[in-house]
Amino acid sequence: MEIVQYPHPTLRYKSKPIIRVDRDLKALVREMFDSMYAAKGIGLAANQVDLPIQLFVINLGGDPNEGDELVFVNPVLSSPKGSHEAEEGCLSIVGVNALVARPETIHVSAYDLSGNEISMTVDGMLAKAIQHETDHLEGVLFIDRISESSMKQIDGELEEFEIDFENKRSTGVIPGDEAILKRLQEIEATYCK
Repeated sequence: MEIVQYPHPTLRYKSKPIIRVDRDLKALVREMFDSMYAAKGIGLAANQVDLPIQLFVINLGGDPNEGDELVFVNPVLSSPKGSHEAEEGCLSIVGVNALVARPETIHVSAYDLSGNEISMTVDGMLAKAIQHETDHLEGVLFIDRISESSMKQIDGELEEFEIDFENKRSTGVIPGDEAILKRLQEIEATYCK
C-alpha cells in the first residue's frame, strides 16, 4: 500500500460513506496503520492510499507499541469552539509544513470497524488530527487552509511535487485521470453502494 503524493487526483476526490465493512476492508485498515507508521505519521485518510471511502486512522503515538489505534468510519464533525493555530504537515506532501488555524475543540460522530458508534468531544492534538483527516475525505488539503503569504513560501516545494507527478504520469507509473476515476468507482461499488 502506497501513500499517494500531491497532486494525485484521489487527494481531491470527495470520499463516499461506507455501508459495508468486511474482512478485506479490515485488512486494508491494518495496511493503512502499517503505511502510516512506516511514514512516521500519526494519521492517514483512506484517499491518501487511493481509496475513495470515508475512513481514516489515527494513533497520536505514531508507533504500534504506543498510543491508541483509532479508526473512524463516516465521520461527522460538529460544535467547533475556539481557535488554535499550529504547524501542520501531511504524509501526502512530505516535508512541507505551514501554520493552520482550526477550531480548538470539536465533536466527532463516527463508527468503528465493528459498527459501534463513536461520539466524543475532543481538543488538542486529537482534535487537530481528526479535522486534518476529515478534510482529506472532503478532498481538502491543509495547504487549502493556509494564508496567502504562507502559500507563497511553499510554492516552490509544491511545484517540485507537481513536476514529479507529471514525470511519473508521462512514464506510465501513475495512470491517467480516466483510469483513476474508473478504479475509484469500482471501489465505491464494493463498499459504498
